[in-house]
Amino acid sequence: MAETLIRAELAAADLSERVSVESAGTGDWHLGEPMDRGARAELARRGYDGSAHRARQIGPSWLDRFDLLIAMDSANLRALERMSAGRPGLSGRIRLLRSFDPAARPGAEVPDPYGAGPDEFTAVFDMIHAAARGLVAGLAGMLPESAAEPPSGMIDPHARAGTERPGGD
Repeated sequence: MAETLIRAELAAADLSERVSVESAGTGDWHLGEPMDRGARAELARRGYDGSAHRARQIGPSWLDRFDLLIAMDSANLRALERMSAGRPGLSGRIRLLRSFDPAARPGAEVPDPYGAGPDEFTAVFDMIHAAARGLVAGLAGMLPESAAEPPSGMIDPHARAGTERPGGD
């Protein structure tokens, strides 16, 4: 869900051409499989299409390709931090998704609704959507007005944000 919602928020902010998003899990569960049926159903109910998503697994070689790596929960955050050990500069680029939601408490996580019912997917959608809005608002404030201008901070005109969730969220 996160990749779909972040892409939609980027499009609404006219940043789709300047920021790319990829989704991969830290584990090898469900590799190549489509998004969970419950997640697809909740996205569809809200007017989004998650049908193109396929589960992938992030590896250490990916870490340098991204300006920002986003974890859904502390287990995935720790996995990314272990993967980045001994690589200076990466730790500041790994964050929990809900850290971008101004209404979320520090350390707030997105629970994994895998195997749960529609109410849990609705709650997770709302959490992800709020964080996606905050993330994109932050990116919009960090990116220069024109793609021709030099980037400032850790984001460049071709910034990539990775979203993390086991089972391919």
